[in-house]
Amino acid sequence: MLPAFLALLEVPLEAPQWHAFDPPQRRRRTLEAIKHLLLRESQVQPLCLMFEDLHWIDAETQALLDSLVESLPTARLLLLVDYRPEYQHGWGSKTYYTQLRLDPLPSASADEFLQALLGDNPSLVPLKPLLIAQTEGNPFFLEESVRTLVETGMLVGQRGAYRLANPLDSLQVPATVQAVLAARIDRLPLEEKRLLQTAAVIGTEVPLPLLQAIAELPEETLHYGLAHLQAAEFLYETSLFPELAYTFKHALTHEVAYSGLLHERRRALHTRTVEALEALAPEQVAKQVERLAHQALRGEVWDKAVIYLRQAGDKATTRSAFREAVACWEQALTALPHLAEQQDTLAQAIDLRLALDNVLLVLGDPGGQSIAYLREAETLAETLGDQRRLGQICDAMSHHCWRMGDHDHAIAYAQRTLTVTSGDAFLQARAQGLLGTYCFSLGDYRRAIDVLRQSLAILEGELRHTRTGMMVASVRTRCWLSSCLAELGEFAEGRAYVEEAVRIAEAAAHPSSAIFAQNRLGWLVLRQGDLQHAIPILERALAQCRAMDTRLFLSGNLSNLGLAYALSGRVAETLPLLEQVVVSEDTALGGIPTMLKVGETYLLAGRLEEAHALAERGLTLARARQEWGHQAYALWLLGEIASHRDSPDANQAETHYRQTLSLAEELGMRPLQAHCHRSLGTLYMKIGRHEQAHLELSIAIELYQAMEMTFWLPQAEAALAQVEGR
Repeated sequence: MLPAFLALLEVPLEAPQWHAFDPPQRRRRTLEAIKHLLLRESQVQPLCLMFEDLHWIDAETQALLDSLVESLPTARLLLLVDYRPEYQHGWGSKTYYTQLRLDPLPSASADEFLQALLGDNPSLVPLKPLLIAQTEGNPFFLEESVRTLVETGMLVGQRGAYRLANPLDSLQVPATVQAVLAARIDRLPLEEKRLLQTAAVIGTEVPLPLLQAIAELPEETLHYGLAHLQAAEFLYETSLFPELAYTFKHALTHEVAYSGLLHERRRALHTRTVEALEALAPEQVAKQVERLAHQALRGEVWDKAVIYLRQAGDKATTRSAFREAVACWEQALTALPHLAEQQDTLAQAIDLRLALDNVLLVLGDPGGQSIAYLREAETLAETLGDQRRLGQICDAMSHHCWRMGDHDHAIAYAQRTLTVTSGDAFLQARAQGLLGTYCFSLGDYRRAIDVLRQSLAILEGELRHTRTGMMVASVRTRCWLSSCLAELGEFAEGRAYVEEAVRIAEAAAHPSSAIFAQNRLGWLVLRQGDLQHAIPILERALAQCRAMDTRLFLSGNLSNLGLAYALSGRVAETLPLLEQVVVSEDTALGGIPTMLKVGETYLLAGRLEEAHALAERGLTLARARQEWGHQAYALWLLGEIASHRDSPDANQAETHYRQTLSLAEELGMRPLQAHCHRSLGTLYMKIGRHEQAHLELSIAIELYQAMEMTFWLPQAEAALAQVEGR
């Protein structure tokens, strides 16, 4: 069934809406369609699915199984899988999952197995315990050992009725199953041995037309050899339509047959296989690009290996099989040094590293591997004098430095991008957008707004929907601009920008951009206190994020929605979300803001120690990175924690609030100023400093009213009424 699943991923669909989908959408919808097909069939009749050898599983099948496993409790579906111990999965905690360890056969079972294979002739009595001891009860090893004894004339008769033909002291059983298989293959007639080894070069699945093309045997001889190999159970027929194909009885059989080839013959057969595949019709070649890449690499046809590995990687990204793409492109990089160092090969080396950087970012690479690739690409681009590619590299390096909180180098690389790409409007706009993002991180919101508006002025017309990496550039810029405006309390203008970003992302049918924009819109609405509208927006963003199966946006979505639930009193729904948040120092994954939002949520849930640990960690990082806006939030959160303890520390809370207020006023952060005045007013009311409480609460109310922050306004008004009533 697995080949049929994979074939579904290649079905060309003519519907325009299918082509409009982004690769992650196509992947998600394809996997959903396969799962729903299986679940629907299980409603008609009970269904049993068998997946073998999961230790060799590909990413797409793994994604299907992970999704299917979640639906098993309500389906009439039995899923059977087998795998070696090194394979890992996340199903072990499921109550409906049962693991059965398949150990070698115990002596009694091995004896019963041999009884069925050999029979009960008295001459076999001393042979059976010898075979069991030698093979340690491995059934495949036992079966192959018996075949060896039959082929060497040690046993005569037929299955289930053998007898020993020679004295037992002349018996020699190879020490490993690989040795048994190698000896059996060596005993084959030369033409059949060569045919089996040729089939092994093609792979574990062997289409007959391809085998015919490279075996160089007359048709009658070929079919006779295949019949003999089937009779000896080296090969089995696996399909008749659309073409006859064979497979090896066991993966070890394939490995031993392949390893028996001398290097030069192996290389020649791989090269011949490439030529045979290339002789197919063009549309068939496109479908066989992964096989072509594998054969060209093994055949050391280096120029074709690079071409086909790049194409295979590109093809993998169209269905969001990012790990497969990484494997293909990394293999292409190993092939490139075998080619003459020319301008074209150096350019390919740069492009492969840039492609790897984009995909590794989606996979959540912490940055080390990506940066190593980019530094290599930077050296190559400087050697070539290729300013356009150098600009792309500087742009990517700038983003990585920002991710790690290294703002000085992030800004330096962004400025270098502007210098080397003066004729490329898009890269200029992208670099301006990144500079605006860095200004935001540093708390310089006014400058960030100016720079981001310069970027948006370029990203119009044809560039409005242009993508960079995993984002539509104009969407990203609008979202960061809206966040800057929100920090200053300019919610109406910020909302207009981010709502436009949502529309652009949806028009471009670009899921990554849509998730980012929805999350930013939800966060802005939440910051203003409109929980009624914020929660549905954030729930939708989280659902899209889960469907896309990327961790790039997940923690940010979870922390935003968790805080929204906590503010609305839905604490029971909040805590399960927080358990899924990965609190990372990586800025691109949420970094300090995620720490502080999770900390605030823990505070609202009454888990003060966890809140305090996150606030302290966030403050330490913010100070080290000179992120003044985040430092202000961390100080405010520490003040809130100090004032909410069972024995409130009023002096410490006041100190934190005053430090926050000083920073917030300097940076123009009006919403945080309002929160700080409300917090101070509430604190002063608790400790009996009513005049100061009245002043602080009055300022908070004035600010909340001016910014239409209606969620906290009633709280401040109620506190002020209480002060005035006293």
